[in-house]
Amino acid sequence: MSSNWSNRTIWTGDNLPIMRGMNSDSVDLIYLDPPFNSNANYAAPIGSEAAGAEFKDTWTLQDVDIAWLDLIEAKHEKLHQVIQVAMSNSDKSYLIYMAVRLLEMHRLLKPTGSIYLHCDPTMSHYLKLLLDAIFSRANCRNEIVWCYTGPGAPNQKQFSRKHDIIHWYSNGEKWTFNNHLIKVPHKKPIGQGGTSAKWETDAEDPYEKYQNGKIPESWWTKFSPVGRIKSERVGYPTQKPLALLDRIIKTSSNEGDVVFDPFCGCATTLVAADRLNRSWVGIDISPVAVRLVEQRIKADQGLFQDIKSRTDIPGRNDLGVILKYNDARNKKSLYGEQGGNCNGCGKHFEPRNLEIDHIIARAQGGTDHLDNLQLLCGYCNRVKGDRGQEYLIAKLAA
Repeated sequence: MSSNWSNRTIWTGDNLPIMRGMNSDSVDLIYLDPPFNSNANYAAPIGSEAAGAEFKDTWTLQDVDIAWLDLIEAKHEKLHQVIQVAMSNSDKSYLIYMAVRLLEMHRLLKPTGSIYLHCDPTMSHYLKLLLDAIFSRANCRNEIVWCYTGPGAPNQKQFSRKHDIIHWYSNGEKWTFNNHLIKVPHKKPIGQGGTSAKWETDAEDPYEKYQNGKIPESWWTKFSPVGRIKSERVGYPTQKPLALLDRIIKTSSNEGDVVFDPFCGCATTLVAADRLNRSWVGIDISPVAVRLVEQRIKADQGLFQDIKSRTDIPGRNDLGVILKYNDARNKKSLYGEQGGNCNGCGKHFEPRNLEIDHIIARAQGGTDHLDNLQLLCGYCNRVKGDRGQEYLIAKLAA
């Protein structure tokens, strides 16, 4: 399916409603470096290029989270089971936040697409379970460990924590893997200044079969943290090195493919994609991201690219013919589907006493498609107003 946005577009805002307005099957590769539930708040230092960029990574379970969980339970039982095993309310709130967004990313990916979720050991085990439930455990391609070095641990009673986790899942049984673009040299054999086992010597040239290198292991050590790369550093608190994104994009996309980063931050993914002649689209909650992507791509390419900055929610055009919102045929279908019951309070009503309403509000990216419509009694519809169904559930529970 073709996309309903232009290449080199970056949105400012909450990524959930924006993703809801994007066409299905329109993205080839997703990389995301979301909050990690680190129980910390981050801000770029004053005077840096990223000054003004900040985000909170603290989570508290609230009524709206419980309401989201009810909606997940209704349509995604396995996902609901994963969230229920969270060890704390903070963990549960974080997983609900991530689950509803990963569901949208799954919809956006083409059948041959891939998603790379970057996290640290704090929540990596929970996030893997979310990905198993949404993308299928069979589609887990690799758990990549990015290892790096740095100052020793402040706690002298444990090992230094110096690695991140990147979960790579395909969206189906076929996926892009450009192994020829990412091969690395073999270690030299014993006798040639190396320490690995001897190479086979049955070929006329014993080194011929090794001259093209090998596919890297799932542990990556060659990429230094960006804090040590002065030419890249912009001051963004969780900035990742361009070389890391370069490998991911080369591996799982081709020139002209669409690369999407829903937490694009200081725009490293977008800069790397632009260098590699990929189309790209990004979203970030901070308006600083727009400025950074423009500055970095201009500096990188030596000219100002045609970058589009948006704050609206795109309108999907991949849903085919949609009946008018209040069409009587919609009401008839929904009445039979809901058994004549209000989808809020659950009470039974005659058709004339039920009103058509959205599950996901239009202002949050909801469409007029039948899948996003429901019947509510007058009272529930007034309580809900122009908000999402999760608000109504929370208010009724209270």
